[in-house]
Amino acid sequence: MDTVLSVFIGIGLATACGLRVFIPLLVVSVASHFGNLPLSPGFQWMSSTSALIGFSVASLLEIAGYYIPWVDHLLDTIASPAAVIAGTIVSVALMTNIDPFYKWSLAIIAGGGMAGLMQGTTVVARGASTATTGGIANPLVSTVELIGSVLLSILAVVVPVLAVLLIALVMFFVARWFLRRRRKMAGMSKVSQSIPPAAMQA
Repeated sequence: MDTVLSVFIGIGLATACGLRVFIPLLVVSVASHFGNLPLSPGFQWMSSTSALIGFSVASLLEIAGYYIPWVDHLLDTIASPAAVIAGTIVSVALMTNIDPFYKWSLAIIAGGGMAGLMQGTTVVARGASTATTGGIANPLVSTVELIGSVLLSILAVVVPVLAVLLIALVMFFVARWFLRRRRKMAGMSKVSQSIPPAAMQA
Protein backbone atom coordinates (compact mmCIF):
# COMPACT_ATOMS: atom_id res chain seq x y z
CA MET A 1 0.00 0.00 0.00
CA ASP A 2 1.24 3.49 -0.82
CA THR A 3 2.55 5.23 2.30
CA VAL A 4 0.54 8.42 1.75
CA LEU A 5 -2.66 6.46 1.17
CA SER A 6 -2.06 4.41 4.31
CA VAL A 7 -1.73 7.65 6.29
CA PHE A 8 -4.97 8.97 4.77
CA ILE A 9 -6.77 5.73 5.61
CA GLY A 10 -5.48 5.87 9.17
CA ILE A 11 -6.55 9.48 9.67
CA GLY A 12 -9.97 8.84 8.12
CA LEU A 13 -10.66 5.85 10.34
CA ALA A 14 -9.27 7.62 13.40
CA THR A 15 -11.66 10.52 12.84
CA ALA A 16 -14.53 8.04 12.54
CA CYS A 17 -13.54 6.72 16.00
CA GLY A 18 -14.64 10.12 17.32
CA LEU A 19 -18.18 9.32 16.21
CA ARG A 20 -18.24 5.70 17.35
CA VAL A 21 -15.24 4.04 18.96
CA PHE A 22 -15.72 0.48 17.73
CA ILE A 23 -17.31 0.90 14.28
CA PRO A 24 -14.01 1.86 12.55
CA LEU A 25 -12.20 -0.97 14.35
CA LEU A 26 -14.87 -3.37 13.11
CA VAL A 27 -14.51 -2.08 9.53
CA VAL A 28 -10.74 -2.56 9.72
CA SER A 29 -11.22 -6.06 11.14
CA VAL A 30 -13.66 -7.05 8.37
CA ALA A 31 -11.58 -5.55 5.54
CA SER A 32 -8.32 -7.09 6.78
CA HIS A 33 -9.99 -10.43 7.58
CA PHE A 34 -10.92 -10.82 3.91
CA GLY A 35 -7.52 -9.63 2.72
CA ASN A 36 -8.61 -6.24 1.42
CA LEU A 37 -6.64 -4.12 3.88
CA PRO A 38 -2.99 -4.74 4.81
CA LEU A 39 -1.99 -4.14 8.41
CA SER A 40 1.31 -3.06 9.94
CA PRO A 41 3.47 -5.75 11.58
CA GLY A 42 2.22 -6.52 15.06
CA PHE A 43 -1.41 -5.66 14.26
CA GLN A 44 -2.40 -8.72 12.24
CA TRP A 45 -4.45 -9.82 15.25
CA MET A 46 -7.10 -7.32 14.17
CA SER A 47 -7.89 -9.56 11.18
CA SER A 48 -8.47 -12.66 13.32
CA THR A 49 -11.89 -14.23 13.74
CA SER A 50 -11.85 -13.61 17.50
CA ALA A 51 -11.11 -9.91 16.95
CA LEU A 52 -13.90 -9.73 14.36
CA ILE A 53 -16.38 -11.22 16.83
CA GLY A 54 -15.15 -9.02 19.67
CA PHE A 55 -15.41 -5.79 17.66
CA SER A 56 -18.87 -6.82 16.41
CA VAL A 57 -20.20 -7.35 19.93
CA ALA A 58 -18.57 -4.15 21.22
CA SER A 59 -20.05 -2.17 18.31
CA LEU A 60 -23.56 -3.49 18.96
CA LEU A 61 -23.33 -2.68 22.67
CA GLU A 62 -22.02 0.81 21.93
CA ILE A 63 -24.77 1.49 19.40
CA ALA A 64 -27.49 0.28 21.78
CA GLY A 65 -26.11 2.29 24.69
CA TYR A 66 -26.47 5.59 22.86
CA TYR A 67 -30.23 5.02 22.52
CA ILE A 68 -30.77 4.62 26.27
CA PRO A 69 -31.62 7.94 28.00
CA TRP A 70 -28.79 9.35 30.16
CA VAL A 71 -26.60 6.35 29.37
CA ASP A 72 -25.43 8.24 26.30
CA HIS A 73 -23.89 10.91 28.57
CA LEU A 74 -22.05 8.24 30.54
CA LEU A 75 -20.79 6.75 27.30
CA ASP A 76 -19.58 10.18 26.19
CA THR A 77 -17.48 10.40 29.35
CA ILE A 78 -15.94 7.00 28.69
CA ALA A 79 -15.75 7.40 24.91
CA SER A 80 -13.72 10.61 24.97
CA PRO A 81 -10.42 9.01 26.11
CA ALA A 82 -11.34 5.72 24.40
CA ALA A 83 -11.77 7.48 21.05
CA VAL A 84 -8.28 8.98 21.30
CA ILE A 85 -6.78 5.57 22.11
CA ALA A 86 -8.74 3.84 19.34
CA GLY A 87 -7.84 6.55 16.85
CA THR A 88 -4.16 6.17 17.69
CA ILE A 89 -4.26 2.38 17.44
CA VAL A 90 -6.12 2.27 14.13
CA SER A 91 -3.74 4.84 12.66
CA VAL A 92 -0.64 2.88 13.70
CA ALA A 93 -2.18 -0.36 12.43
CA LEU A 94 -2.66 1.06 8.94
CA MET A 95 0.36 3.33 8.45
CA THR A 96 2.72 1.01 6.61
CA ASN A 97 6.33 1.53 5.46
CA ILE A 98 6.96 4.29 7.99
CA ASP A 99 9.67 4.45 10.64
CA PRO A 100 8.12 3.42 14.00
CA PHE A 101 9.05 6.71 15.69
CA TYR A 102 7.38 8.84 13.02
CA LYS A 103 4.49 6.38 12.76
CA TRP A 104 3.62 6.61 16.45
CA SER A 105 4.18 10.37 16.51
CA LEU A 106 1.86 10.88 13.55
CA ALA A 107 -0.68 8.41 14.94
CA ILE A 108 -0.85 10.16 18.32
CA ILE A 109 -0.96 13.69 16.92
CA ALA A 110 -3.07 13.20 13.79
CA GLY A 111 -4.99 10.01 14.57
CA GLY A 112 -5.61 10.51 18.27
CA GLY A 113 -5.99 14.26 17.82
CA MET A 114 -8.65 13.99 15.10
CA ALA A 115 -10.53 11.33 17.06
CA GLY A 116 -10.52 13.52 20.17
CA LEU A 117 -11.58 16.59 18.21
CA MET A 118 -14.48 14.78 16.57
CA GLN A 119 -15.53 13.21 19.88
CA GLY A 120 -15.48 16.63 21.53
CA THR A 121 -17.71 17.97 18.78
CA THR A 122 -20.25 15.19 19.34
CA VAL A 123 -20.25 15.84 23.09
CA VAL A 124 -21.05 19.51 22.47
CA ALA A 125 -23.77 18.56 19.98
CA ARG A 126 -25.35 16.12 22.44
CA GLY A 127 -25.16 18.70 25.22
CA ALA A 128 -26.90 21.28 23.02
CA SER A 129 -29.54 18.70 22.13
CA THR A 130 -30.16 17.91 25.79
CA ALA A 131 -30.33 21.59 26.75
CA THR A 132 -32.76 22.54 23.97
CA THR A 133 -34.96 19.43 23.76
CA GLY A 134 -34.51 17.81 27.16
CA GLY A 135 -32.83 14.84 25.50
CA ILE A 136 -35.74 14.07 23.15
CA ALA A 137 -33.62 14.69 20.06
CA ASN A 138 -30.64 12.69 21.36
CA PRO A 139 -31.66 9.49 19.51
CA LEU A 140 -31.64 11.48 16.27
CA VAL A 141 -28.17 12.81 17.09
CA SER A 142 -27.02 9.26 17.86
CA THR A 143 -28.38 8.01 14.53
CA VAL A 144 -26.57 10.75 12.61
CA GLU A 145 -23.33 9.94 14.44
CA LEU A 146 -23.73 6.22 13.72
CA ILE A 147 -24.39 6.76 10.02
CA GLY A 148 -21.48 9.19 9.85
CA SER A 149 -19.10 6.73 11.49
CA VAL A 150 -20.11 3.87 9.17
CA LEU A 151 -19.94 5.95 5.99
CA LEU A 152 -16.67 7.65 6.94
CA SER A 153 -15.06 4.33 7.89
CA ILE A 154 -16.04 2.71 4.60
CA LEU A 155 -15.05 5.79 2.62
CA ALA A 156 -11.66 5.90 4.36
CA VAL A 157 -10.94 2.35 3.21
CA VAL A 158 -12.36 2.67 -0.33
CA VAL A 159 -11.53 6.28 -1.24
CA PRO A 160 -9.15 7.60 1.46
CA VAL A 161 -8.32 10.88 -0.30
CA LEU A 162 -12.00 11.79 -0.56
CA ALA A 163 -12.49 10.87 3.10
CA VAL A 164 -9.73 13.25 4.21
CA LEU A 165 -11.13 16.05 2.02
CA LEU A 166 -14.58 15.48 3.52
CA ILE A 167 -13.14 15.60 7.04
CA ALA A 168 -11.37 18.88 6.27
CA LEU A 169 -14.61 20.35 4.91
CA VAL A 170 -16.63 19.26 7.95
CA MET A 171 -14.01 20.60 10.36
CA PHE A 172 -14.02 23.92 8.50
CA PHE A 173 -17.77 24.36 8.97
CA VAL A 174 -17.61 23.17 12.59
CA ALA A 175 -14.84 25.67 13.36
CA ARG A 176 -16.80 28.47 11.68
CA TRP A 177 -19.92 27.58 13.67
CA PHE A 178 -17.95 27.62 16.95
CA LEU A 179 -16.42 31.00 16.12
CA ARG A 180 -19.80 32.50 15.30
CA ARG A 181 -21.30 31.08 18.49
CA ARG A 182 -18.40 32.43 20.55
CA ARG A 183 -18.74 35.89 19.01
CA LYS A 184 -22.48 35.85 19.60
CA MET A 185 -22.04 34.89 23.26
CA ALA A 186 -19.34 37.54 23.68
CA GLY A 187 -21.68 40.15 22.20
CA MET A 188 -24.51 39.14 24.54
CA SER A 189 -22.14 39.34 27.50
CA LYS A 190 -21.11 42.89 26.58
CA VAL A 191 -24.74 43.94 26.25
CA SER A 192 -25.65 42.51 29.65
CA GLN A 193 -22.67 44.25 31.26
CA SER A 194 -23.69 47.59 29.76
CA ILE A 195 -27.15 47.46 31.39
CA PRO A 196 -27.19 49.18 34.80
CA PRO A 197 -28.01 46.86 37.74
CA ALA A 198 -31.01 49.03 38.67
CA ALA A 199 -32.45 48.64 35.19
CA MET A 200 -32.02 44.87 35.36
CA GLN A 201 -33.78 44.71 38.74
CA ALA A 202 -36.62 46.84 37.46
